[in-house]
Amino acid sequence: MSRLLDLLLGTEPVHRVRMAQAGLALLLLAPGVVGMNYYAWVGTARPQPVVWWSVLTLLGMVMFYALIRSGWSRRSADPSLTVPQMVYALSSGAVAYALLGEGRGAVFPLVMLVLMFGMFIASPRQMRWVSAYAVGLFGVTMALMAVLRPADYPWTVEIGHFLAVATMMPAVSVLAARLCGMRQRGRAHRADLAQALSRLREHTTRDELTGLLNRRHMEVVMAQEHQRCVRSGQTFCLAVLDLDAFKPVNEAHGYAVGDAVMRAVAQEAQRHVRLSDMLARWGSDDFVLMLSDTRAALARGGLERLGQKVGALRILHGSAAVGVTMSAGLAEHHAGETVAQTLERAERALQEAKAMGAGRVVVAV
Repeated sequence: MSRLLDLLLGTEPVHRVRMAQAGLALLLLAPGVVGMNYYAWVGTARPQPVVWWSVLTLLGMVMFYALIRSGWSRRSADPSLTVPQMVYALSSGAVAYALLGEGRGAVFPLVMLVLMFGMFIASPRQMRWVSAYAVGLFGVTMALMAVLRPADYPWTVEIGHFLAVATMMPAVSVLAARLCGMRQRGRAHRADLAQALSRLREHTTRDELTGLLNRRHMEVVMAQEHQRCVRSGQTFCLAVLDLDAFKPVNEAHGYAVGDAVMRAVAQEAQRHVRLSDMLARWGSDDFVLMLSDTRAALARGGLERLGQKVGALRILHGSAAVGVTMSAGLAEHHAGETVAQTLERAERALQEAKAMGAGRVVVAV
């Protein structure tokens, strides 16, 4: 069943919706074809014109289905071909009106089905255009039949039919406008909801000040990396980074300048780590960097270059330029070790680095 639907509708979600709409339009006309042939069978309409009408009506809708299924309709501004389908169906309805004679009133429910189909898809402007076309088309058809076959299409009856059509079409346009407004409000509501959910995800995974991953999410990421390395046999490194003498910066220049320094360091560090590496704010003035598929010997060189970039930063504060240095403790994950144990070794290495002076990198044993 699934394969049959894929064959009929395609696999692309948007394209499947268009195909479903075209299939629905074809199904809506099917009862009209059956009804026309019934009237031909009971003698209300001539059989031969009804047969030709039935063939052309179904072939036309199958043609629209094929144009959409093949992808040709994507060249159009309306890939669903909604308005052309409605115009074709209304034109077919007008011909049916001319063929049915006494049974012509059965065409009006078919016209309503066509308009209801468009109300849920077409824009208000398109529905106004289609409604005007329908009023003009049926007005001409009624007038022509009243002239050619006045016994079957008396003027008094045709004027009543025309007034009904001319009243019905504007009402449909108004309803279409209201439905379109509801669809637009629904889309706007869904967009607002998606944006709110995106902001919520950002708040739960990102540090508000620096925009880096927060500690909670970094713990999840490190656990996932640990599991990946257990399966693959690869390794990773953890580095704990700390800004040297950051407390005096806050005391001398204020916390606003301290926040600016933190943001600048985070942005500079993010620019100079690999895309595969993950950087998080871990505490008030320290960070954790996870380096995937990396040995400590290679990671150390990268950390030293990163420390040089951070040390070269200057954050302007009035007429003064504030700078900081960064120390790092690096640990390569060992097989059989937990993430917490690797991180603990990196923190001990950081303490050794800070004891040796500012801007140092120490690799844990």
